[in-house]
Amino acid sequence: MNKAFSIYLDIVRFTAACLVYLWHSNQQLLVTDILPFSSYGHSSVIVFFVLSGFVIAYVTDTKENNFPSYAASRISRIYSVALPTVFLTLALDAVGRQLYPELYDYPFDQFLVRIASSLLLLNEVWFVSITSFSNVPYWSICYEMWYYVAFGLVVFCPGRLGIVLAAGLGLVLGPKVLLLAPIWFAGVVLYRWKALARLPESVAWILAVGSVVGIFAYHQVGVANVVAEQVKGVIGPRWHVELTFSKYFLSDYLLGLLVFLNFAAMRVVCKRLSPALLAIERPVRILAGYTLTLYLLHQPFILFWASVLRGDPSGHGYWWATTALATLSVVVVGQLTEHRRGALRRWLEAWFSQAALIWSTRRPAPTGR
Repeated sequence: MNKAFSIYLDIVRFTAACLVYLWHSNQQLLVTDILPFSSYGHSSVIVFFVLSGFVIAYVTDTKENNFPSYAASRISRIYSVALPTVFLTLALDAVGRQLYPELYDYPFDQFLVRIASSLLLLNEVWFVSITSFSNVPYWSICYEMWYYVAFGLVVFCPGRLGIVLAAGLGLVLGPKVLLLAPIWFAGVVLYRWKALARLPESVAWILAVGSVVGIFAYHQVGVANVVAEQVKGVIGPRWHVELTFSKYFLSDYLLGLLVFLNFAAMRVVCKRLSPALLAIERPVRILAGYTLTLYLLHQPFILFWASVLRGDPSGHGYWWATTALATLSVVVVGQLTEHRRGALRRWLEAWFSQAALIWSTRRPAPTGR
């Protein structure tokens, strides 16, 4: 992956996280106006999925090319933030609900079930949907981690065993996770389809501009809601509700295709934009380094600081003050979690390597005839 395209992907990653923030912060009790681009929240998760599949295909091809390295990196990436997120959300909600209960239209019960399912990333198995207290965005990490696992099984297990195990995992997880899996694996295809990296620059520019226009038109027309209504008419209201975050799967495929085309085009276009992108590399990398913390903790922080401030939602001052405090909180937590995952990754990699060595030495040698 060339450096310019890597910088572009970090820009996309951080921008998508900010759009999710806009979506969840545009609440009537916080700000009565409709914030610009605040309808791009769910779409940003689809961007994350395509980007994640691409990055995972890249790292397994270049750096994480053995099981201990891959497992340690993926687990440390997720749990360095997810583990503190679960308990911090619970603590923030407990205080915030006392200060401003009207702001909390979220479940605050069945603590053991919610904590256990969140820690095991099983919130969205089959037709179960367990909200991690006020942390609604947590759902997508419960999809993404299992895509990591399935991909790792296929790549690192011998022969067809990985495919069989990945298929078995799919049966355990159920239709909701499977419905969005093609979007994540589109990112893998994007990386491995080498011909796309050789697109003529003129074609790449057309695709880059066209994909951006297409994504904007997709939201202006409201494609997701139109298609979702059609799906509801076919499967019925009950099953449509049961699909929860996967109920937009058909329109998500269209959006995923637009994102796929954009990434394919920008991989070529970024070579032309390399001087400009390299000039902003440092701030982009710094901001991107807080993306997971921003994504996983923004909603609990929004609600908590809004409950502390209890301002006037008729203007924008209350929203800006809440956003400033939420941003500061993300930076502090990110420094203690996301930015320190290297130590956890090294410990896990050593542990997995040792376990693999012990397993290999204890396996009986094959007998000949």
